[in-house]
Amino acid sequence: MIAPSVRLGDGVVIHHPDLVNLYGCSVGAGTRIGTFVEVQKNASIAENCKISSHSFICEGVTIEDGVFVGHGVMFTNDLHPRAVNLDGSLQSDADWSVVPTLVKRHASIGSNATIVAGVTIGEGAQIGAGAVVTKDVPAYAIVAGVPAKIIGRAKDAPVEVISSGRAR
Repeated sequence: MIAPSVRLGDGVVIHHPDLVNLYGCSVGAGTRIGTFVEVQKNASIAENCKISSHSFICEGVTIEDGVFVGHGVMFTNDLHPRAVNLDGSLQSDADWSVVPTLVKRHASIGSNATIVAGVTIGEGAQIGAGAVVTKDVPAYAIVAGVPAKIIGRAKDAPVEVISSGRAR
């Protein structure tokens, strides 16, 4: 279902619109969204991204231009999730606050990765399949594992990044 509250840019392609759940979010021009994807309110996907099937993009996630999100990628937005308060009452929106996450332009996130709330994934970074990202990822770094650790530099990293270790 695509709720009326969704803002879609020109040329957005949503494969099987009856098999996605988008509400209160924005999706930029040229972005492609696969089957069985959920994008929650106050999430933002910029232009020319690819969001593969079975991925979950929750409230508080910002994805910049040209980002690839593989199949089954999960984002979180709460560092201390609970169903109930100490008194046993069900928690509501008033009982927690969203922890924002940022994925910078041209990053790639491999299938089945989990991105823990509050991290920034740097420009051009690559996240290995199945990785659990618990800390910020520098620009053009390649990370893998549980928890994710830097294992290399992206082959398309600008020379200045490779020599200095910093984004331009």
